[in-house]
Amino acid sequence: MHLAGGARDQPRATVEELNGLAAFRLLRAAERVGAKHFVWITPLGATPHHPMRMHRAKALADTAIGAADIPTTTLAHSLMYAPGDRHLLWVERLGYLPLVPLVGRGIARTQPIWAEDMADAVLAAIEAPDGHRRFELAGPETLTQREVVRLVLASSGRRRRALPLPLAGLRAALRAEETLAGPTSLITWDEAQLLAVEMLSARGTTDAEALGVTPRRMAAVLGAGVPKGWRIRAA
Repeated sequence: MHLAGGARDQPRATVEELNGLAAFRLLRAAERVGAKHFVWITPLGATPHHPMRMHRAKALADTAIGAADIPTTTLAHSLMYAPGDRHLLWVERLGYLPLVPLVGRGIARTQPIWAEDMADAVLAAIEAPDGHRRFELAGPETLTQREVVRLVLASSGRRRRALPLPLAGLRAALRAEETLAGPTSLITWDEAQLLAVEMLSARGTTDAEALGVTPRRMAAVLGAGVPKGWRIRAA
């Protein structure tokens, strides 16, 4: 079972090595020892030409895994989150500012899925299949980046106006911060893009439910009330 990955370069491994090469090596090791089943996760919408390095690397690994000699299960997921995780904590800290910056216009859409619902789906997918299976795991709502930020801030008792930031300027600023701070950077450009790319499944929660999981709404998980007059589009 391969659940590792990341959007940040590490001291001894790049994003491409973490998300692409590592998956390929684990697959080959599993084949050599006669493993009966290989389970792994990848973001929805990952392609070899995706703007995010992590997604490009995952897409290349997906090609190799799809041609494996052993049964495999691919769990393609939308934005995964959990209260207190790195990305939500970053949004909460931005809530102390008068205006909360958005990556781009804040219109990128995802179907956020709670980490615990994702974990239940992974456990349900362990049973070895015949051939290769793929499940698209998404939450019950389609939310823009702006709406995700509002929910996170509402869960901490704050309401702030949003400040869309041009992608070109934000990229330059974060690249400069990475150069100066190195591994201690608060957030990297690759990580910031996670809120600016779309990760959608036309099947909504169908595949999760096929695994016996009913994903919960983000507001329910975070304990956040929906602001008055704010509509959430159903998946």
